[in-house]
Amino acid sequence: MNPTILKNEQATIDAGAAFARKLHGGDVVLLHGELGAGKTTFAKGIAKGLGVKETVTSPTFALMGVYPIPDDEIPRLASLARDDTTGAAHQLCHIDTYRLKNADELRAIGVEDYIGDPHTITIIEWPEKIKPLLKGKKTISLTFTHKKDNTRTLVV
Repeated sequence: MNPTILKNEQATIDAGAAFARKLHGGDVVLLHGELGAGKTTFAKGIAKGLGVKETVTSPTFALMGVYPIPDDEIPRLASLARDDTTGAAHQLCHIDTYRLKNADELRAIGVEDYIGDPHTITIIEWPEKIKPLLKGKKTISLTFTHKKDNTRTLVV
């Protein structure tokens, strides 16, 4: 796919919000890229597009953040997904594995309950570290590159 140039933080949030309209419960979004490439900002945009009311922060130290999708957003999201509300996503799970050594550290906090759950959209930053947990899951990979002129490039 052709790369998308993200000129600033707001453009990255807007791209995430637009991308959110394509997501369904059970989707696992893998965000690849170096530090400062825009992964967390894009995740904030996804949350915005899903109608999440809470402030989404980087889960680098907490490892995982789970955010409810407001009940009034679920029918809208279900219609976008061409699904009924029982199959719609009800929560967003944002995982950051940057400081992990292996997948076992995430297993210990119950992350497997979220990854691929039909009522959860999961975003994973630094997914390379937890490949065993992703087997058999519907994943969508996005790669972010930080450019010298302070823009970012996104490839889906």
